[in-house]
Amino acid sequence: MSEATGRQEQERSRITRQRLMEAAISALSELGWTGATMSVIAERAGVSRGACQHHFPTRSDLVAAAVEYFGHQQVEELRRRAAQLPAGGGRTETILHMLADFYTQRTFVVAAQLWTAAKTDKELHAQLLPVETRVGREMHRLAVGLLGVDDREPGVRELVQATLDLIRGLGLANLLRDDSARRKKILHRWAETLEDALRPRRGRRAGD
Repeated sequence: MSEATGRQEQERSRITRQRLMEAAISALSELGWTGATMSVIAERAGVSRGACQHHFPTRSDLVAAAVEYFGHQQVEELRRRAAQLPAGGGRTETILHMLADFYTQRTFVVAAQLWTAAKTDKELHAQLLPVETRVGREMHRLAVGLLGVDDREPGVRELVQATLDLIRGLGLANLLRDDSARRKKILHRWAETLEDALRPRRGRRAGD
């Protein structure tokens, strides 16, 4: 096989994998874990079931890869948006709303369904737990950077994690109905609380 042919094969493989992951997220969001079978996902991606299993031997392999892939994409999008934010008043509240966007998008809805299924599906649990851990760490690092704090400072890591836990809970509350009005009020109040709690830590960091 020539080098050019090899690159073409790699590109075709990459495109097929991406189509399968997109189809998995689509099927899971519409049909749930039970309805999003390998056959359904393969059909939506326009490939045979055999081709699907060539790239992802099991459904758990596929959905775990899809959740991680799109989770990372959304984190990178948050980083791009954050880079355009002005400093000064209102920044913390804007950041909280940006983080909330992550936990109200379709990928999070799918992840929440999978967490429930993984409670009784050992294979899915084994695949999903390390993905959740990696994405969770990435979100924590992102929040630390956006808030401009040092999580080695006493209490800062817990404040950041409490913020993410709060926002994740608000995302879960949004699963059954549009909870945006209540979420807006809560995030406004939490932004004020967080600003007060982090201000002395930011001051120490600036003076280092």
